[in-house]
Amino acid sequence: MKIQTILFFLFMGLFLKAQEPDSLATKKVWSLEDCINYALENNITIKQAELGMNSSEVNLTQSKYAKLPDLSSSASQNFSWGSSIDPITSDFVSEQINSTNLQLSTSVTLYNGNQLNNTIKQNRLLVEQNELYVEEAKNNITLSILEAYLQILYNKESIEVAENNLVASEKEVERAKARLDAGTISMIDYTDALSQAATNKTNLISAKNSYAQQIIALKQLLELDPWVELEIEPLENPLLEGKVIPGKIEVFQQAVGKMPEIQASELTTSINEKDLDIAKGGFLPTLSLTGSIGSGYTSINDINFADQMDVNFNQRVGVTLTVPIFSQYRNKASVANAKIGIEQSKLELQTVKKQLYQKIETAWQNAQSAQEQTEAAKIAMEAAYESYKLAQRKYELNALSTTDLVISQNTYTNAQLNYLQAKYLGILYNELLDFYQGNEIKL
Repeated sequence: MKIQTILFFLFMGLFLKAQEPDSLATKKVWSLEDCINYALENNITIKQAELGMNSSEVNLTQSKYAKLPDLSSSASQNFSWGSSIDPITSDFVSEQINSTNLQLSTSVTLYNGNQLNNTIKQNRLLVEQNELYVEEAKNNITLSILEAYLQILYNKESIEVAENNLVASEKEVERAKARLDAGTISMIDYTDALSQAATNKTNLISAKNSYAQQIIALKQLLELDPWVELEIEPLENPLLEGKVIPGKIEVFQQAVGKMPEIQASELTTSINEKDLDIAKGGFLPTLSLTGSIGSGYTSINDINFADQMDVNFNQRVGVTLTVPIFSQYRNKASVANAKIGIEQSKLELQTVKKQLYQKIETAWQNAQSAQEQTEAAKIAMEAAYESYKLAQRKYELNALSTTDLVISQNTYTNAQLNYLQAKYLGILYNELLDFYQGNEIKL
């Protein structure tokens, strides 16, 4: 019985292993380009924008078909008692009537103030606008991927810094313990070393947690399943020393002509202008052509069903002219609201341009600041490293207290993190400026 139980669980383990996704068996290392391309194909926000575009295309097709005649059929069966008018012969009779009526009808709008044509033009503009919304969604996801990718690289290097500090502090604890046993240092020096080692271990745990959180954020942008392992490639040339930062006005002028949110906002004005044209069409007459064919049967005639359907066969063609006289202020309200919509869209365009300029100026200022901070942080890091090495040698010679060594190590650690932060911020904001000029993100 025990053998059977073991075999059962062994079989189930092999079965479940076979059901695991292939992504668990193969661990892929993602480059920034891989992440961006995958997100553009799979991100839900982009798919939602594409569905909006598909809906606008359906509306455009429907508005084109609205110019064609419609066609409908009807059939009715009626029973009546007492005095009534026969629906087929129109005779007044006082008896039970059994009647059948069949009809095929059509109508087409010949003229309605050019509203059909303007609706088609408006829907065509809406398709173009939704295409721009898709591009805007792709741009937003691309920038989010870039930011998450660089944040992961920063956190990954922060882990390395924390690991090195922990190893160094653990060695210092060993030295402090040996000196404490030898009686060359006090207990407080030893506890300071223990405290620093514990702090560095906490920093390492915190750095790993931050890294894991950013991995989750990137996986969500990529729409990856939870069980998929994600590892990203480091940058080949991450430094931007000596790179010339373009002028913010130059970047803005190029962005206005290339960013889809600006073009989409400009189309909103054109769309609202078509709303005005459609509203004005409500004041004009509507001319429609209608036609129908039909036949029927009534029980008060002695002729059989087939013969009656032949005898009662009829055709009708008509023209209807509808002239609006009083529409309870609906047409005037539509025109007034359309004019308001045009003015609102113009103000919205100015707002979108202001927001874009604010983003560009912020990126430009941060790029300038990050470039200067990177240079200063690098010098500070190198100086702090030399000071820390000197402090370690003094500590080994018993010429420096544990507290002073801890201070030196912390100074070096902070200098390393400041340099990493400035470096990756510089990369981010320089890429943003390139992106706003219409260039692809490639690191």
